[in-house]
Amino acid sequence: MAVLAILAKKVWCSRRLLVLLIAPLLLLPVVFALPPKEGRCLFVILLMAVYWCTEALPLSVTALLPIILFPFLGILKSKDVCPQYFVDTNFLFLSGLIMASAIEEWNLHRRIALKILTFVGVRPVWLIFGMMVSTAFLSMWLSNTASTAMMLPIASAILKNLFGEEEENTVAVGTKGMNPVPMEMQFLARREDKDFPEEAEDPPALADSNKKAEEYRKNIWKGLLISIPYAASIGGTATLTGTAPNLILLGGIKSAFPQSDVVNFGSWFIFALPLMVLFLLIAWLWISFLYGGLFTRGWKKDTEVNATGEERARAVIQEEYKSLGHMVFAERAVFVLFCMFAILLFFRDPKFIPGWSNLFKPGFTSDAVTGVSIVTILFFFPSKRPSLKWWCDFKAPNTETKPLLTWKRAEETIPWSIILLLGGGFAMAKACERGRERKRNTELETSMREKHRFSCLLHTPYWGCARNPAVRAVVVDQRSAAPVGERVSRAGRLHHHLRRHLLHRVCQQHGHHHHLPARHVRAAQAIRLKVHPLYLMIPATVGCSYAFMLPVSTPPNSIAFATGHLLVKDMVRTGLLMNLMGIMILNMAINTWAQPIFQLGSFPDWAQDHLTNVTGKPPSLVANDTLLAL
Repeated sequence: MAVLAILAKKVWCSRRLLVLLIAPLLLLPVVFALPPKEGRCLFVILLMAVYWCTEALPLSVTALLPIILFPFLGILKSKDVCPQYFVDTNFLFLSGLIMASAIEEWNLHRRIALKILTFVGVRPVWLIFGMMVSTAFLSMWLSNTASTAMMLPIASAILKNLFGEEEENTVAVGTKGMNPVPMEMQFLARREDKDFPEEAEDPPALADSNKKAEEYRKNIWKGLLISIPYAASIGGTATLTGTAPNLILLGGIKSAFPQSDVVNFGSWFIFALPLMVLFLLIAWLWISFLYGGLFTRGWKKDTEVNATGEERARAVIQEEYKSLGHMVFAERAVFVLFCMFAILLFFRDPKFIPGWSNLFKPGFTSDAVTGVSIVTILFFFPSKRPSLKWWCDFKAPNTETKPLLTWKRAEETIPWSIILLLGGGFAMAKACERGRERKRNTELETSMREKHRFSCLLHTPYWGCARNPAVRAVVVDQRSAAPVGERVSRAGRLHHHLRRHLLHRVCQQHGHHHHLPARHVRAAQAIRLKVHPLYLMIPATVGCSYAFMLPVSTPPNSIAFATGHLLVKDMVRTGLLMNLMGIMILNMAINTWAQPIFQLGSFPDWAQDHLTNVTGKPPSLVANDTLLAL
């Protein structure tokens, strides 16, 4: 037994290397089971999915594999692969990261968070509310990880003063001089070489003779700390630049349906903001109920002590806010540019009114053009107020004025790994689309022979469990995306979902759709059912952000768990219902206000054109196929 235990430890220590070597051998039959080029393409995509899920290689390194494998295997030329790593969507994401760097450089995010906390007060239920609102708002524009890393030390300092307890086991960084993690992929890469910390123990018992009040105070600790990462995950869904899965959806839509212009910053914001606000409110009520914030029985046990604690906590917030001083010229300038950034992106093409992009030639402007135009100003706009006296005073020091943001600072904070990750997914989509175009005409006859097999797949008991296949697919998409998200990074798992959607359209033309599980082919299913592709792809995208159950689900969860005050069972107990509520709320949103925003009630022309190109058949014949499948 001792030998087996030692051998198991050695295997565990070498797990990444073993996966790296064994996975290609296990997937090798795929190459011979399909036509040559399609088999090799599927081999590469499945290999990358395995490496992403197991983190056998760093996520960004795995994303670079298409540059190596696609040319060597004859799938795609190098000149076609490399440009996918800096497409329009990546520049939109890059502009958001640069704006976030400027906000962090001048502590504008900290000022906003502390200002919100001064308004809501320090009673536990409202303190949780204030923390969640602050974190969600910051997460809309900064990375989820940076928002969580900034808010947790503030919460820790407030709680210590609120309960008069000096915590010695807190891992969080002090409130001053903190350098927040700029991006969640950097946090993931940083923990690749070390095992995840073991389950922490409960915080030390608070000095209170009443055990119920003591337990109540522990719950307030847990509730406040767990609300921050959850609010970050929810808030990141409100904007296209808030989290990587949203941008992956945008890039996937543009790659699969080049004529589509439905999804942009404005239309997504109109859809996702009400969803975020509603889910945030429900999450606040659930966390407050679960951890005692809505019921102040324990809080009223010792009124004088608690009043003193409130005063101390309120003093901490005010002191931290005063330490920031008055808003300097640079903060005001960054705030104005940030507002311009959000307003111009929103009103470029908001759909419900004509946008400012109508002033230019159609198709010449995009969200990337808007974002890069604004953030470019950060690199030359002075951080100090310009003065004519300086030009007239020859004795004044002749020093160069520092801009709002230097490229050196931006270079240090921009997570290039996430940009490479997005590019790797777009390269996979390009390979799938190229394969479809190459075999569209030569394999038309095979595709028509296989249509009956696809209809039989939809007639199985698994698909027959709902009266409306499209509505049932939405629920399955969220139900499958959220649990998978409890183990895999959000960007990686959405690439896994959406890239396999695109691959299915290639494979189904050759009668090989049975190799892919039905729940991973939402885009292809939407085409076959003649429903709007976004009706199935949006739930898969947002559902990837609704991963709350485990510490490894998201980097914000990991940071909160590392403080030492949370147990795995706490996150499971809270996150299980959060996942279910997210599925229900998202399903309601996609069937109500999302319908007029994205025109989900009709099959769009750009999807109709794509359908005709894929099948090579008139729309009437395709409609007959759809009726047969239904």
